[in-house]
Amino acid sequence: MKKQGILNAQLNCLLSRLGHTDMIAIADCGLPIPTQVERVDLALTQGIPSFAEVTRAIAGEVVVQKIYLAQETRTHNPGCYQYLQQEFAEIEMEEIPHEELKKRLAQTKAVVRSGEATPYANVILICGVAF
Repeated sequence: MKKQGILNAQLNCLLSRLGHTDMIAIADCGLPIPTQVERVDLALTQGIPSFAEVTRAIAGEVVVQKIYLAQETRTHNPGCYQYLQQEFAEIEMEEIPHEELKKRLAQTKAVVRSGEATPYANVILICGVAF
């Protein structure tokens, strides 16, 4: 048994397969996930686990070189926007329209679904390298 870090077997396996420039999305419980993209569903009930908890855990396991977030997050979910600004303060952030973010989900290796039930709590992480 692992001592620490992410314990979910499906998520652990997915993270270990990611390489440079691969993308993984972290989503609220309402984001439509393309059928051809792997879904790691962590949602238990509304709000559990939160978007921030899932994002923090994943960001602690992978190198992130850039993120995409919806432009709408800034005004429609300022708490989430501030969290992302703090969590990824040293990382390049690109704000794109929410509809564009949804289209880019098709290019991700997977979408990790949280229990978050606030609007626009979604992000796409682009993986970097540790060397």
